[in-house]
Amino acid sequence: MTDQPFLYLAPIRGITDCLFRNLFQHHFGGFDQAVAPFVNPQPHSPFDPKQLRDLQPEENKSLPVVPQFLHTEINGLLSLAQRLHDLGYTHINWNLGCPAPMVTRKRRGSGLLPYPEAITSLLDQILPKLPMQLSIKTRLGLNHKDELAALLPRLNDYPLKEIIIHTRLGKQLYKGSTDPESFGHCMELSRHQLVYNGDITDSATFHGLQKQFSTVQRWMIGRGVLADPFLARTIKGEQFSPEQRTAMLISFHQELYAGYKKSLAGPSHLLGRMKQIWFYLAASFPGQQKIWKTEKGLESPTLFDLLTGTPVTIQHRDQESACQLNPGQVLCLTPDDRQHLSLADTFEIDEYYFLNHSIHFLHNVMKYYILACQAIIDEYF
Repeated sequence: MTDQPFLYLAPIRGITDCLFRNLFQHHFGGFDQAVAPFVNPQPHSPFDPKQLRDLQPEENKSLPVVPQFLHTEINGLLSLAQRLHDLGYTHINWNLGCPAPMVTRKRRGSGLLPYPEAITSLLDQILPKLPMQLSIKTRLGLNHKDELAALLPRLNDYPLKEIIIHTRLGKQLYKGSTDPESFGHCMELSRHQLVYNGDITDSATFHGLQKQFSTVQRWMIGRGVLADPFLARTIKGEQFSPEQRTAMLISFHQELYAGYKKSLAGPSHLLGRMKQIWFYLAASFPGQQKIWKTEKGLESPTLFDLLTGTPVTIQHRDQESACQLNPGQVLCLTPDDRQHLSLADTFEIDEYYFLNHSIHFLHNVMKYYILACQAIIDEYF
């Protein structure tokens, strides 16, 4: 294939929101379109405009986005589709692949795959009234790969835009191996355009799959690109120097943190969101995964600000004077220094006190940031 592959950014709930998508595309790029995390229309209730905040066109100019729904209630679904159509969307995706047990036990996501009659019944009811194209994102099955194999021929007569297949079973969640061979069998069963999804973690893996499935033109990448933000552009033939990688990663990380600090409700949400980002970043760097065995008690972003390069004003212990504490004054602490600091809520560094912040918090945040981000920047780049 001489043409560049069409790459989708996968929907990852809690991470790939509008802010993330825009900043990722600005700093790293490489994607042609994104599928947004699902919106769940509520039956028999007024539509909450907040549900569409992430999909407002003026907030999604950096990367074209496809909305996604999970629900199976007809009226709510059609109401959502009409609202999205009014916003200018021409394509919506049905999530038939979510593996979360709280979803599957309600016969949603991949939990609907054992019930092909329910799937075709919904399609029969919504497609004549749907004001836009419909695609499906699915898995090989919930419990058995013959579930999707039985469904695909029945979908051939429906006017679907495409079918995105994650090459795992729902019961696997994100564990175990993917099954590319079963994707090949799906290609034989379906007349629709198929999109490959599942464990594309490096360019060698992608090009191996591209060679195996030479007629596939569209691909979806999720966790692989969270772990290696340069992956999409590397797949398309670009290369980056260590200096470029360092600068791009730091710039993205800082701007993403600043954006979440402004938009999220409180420090616990802020740190929780950033820990999710760090979890994936660390996954691509051998030896760093153990740092993600998290502990409770991360309560304030003050020290995190220091660790990410933001000076913080700290009150002196006499309560009458204050100083600006720079990041280096915290980062210079050695493991021995930290070990001998008290577990009390007030402790002294360079004759100044951090008030109401425990050493437990300091230790954890330093562990996350220094061992993850600094290891990435210093050792691997």
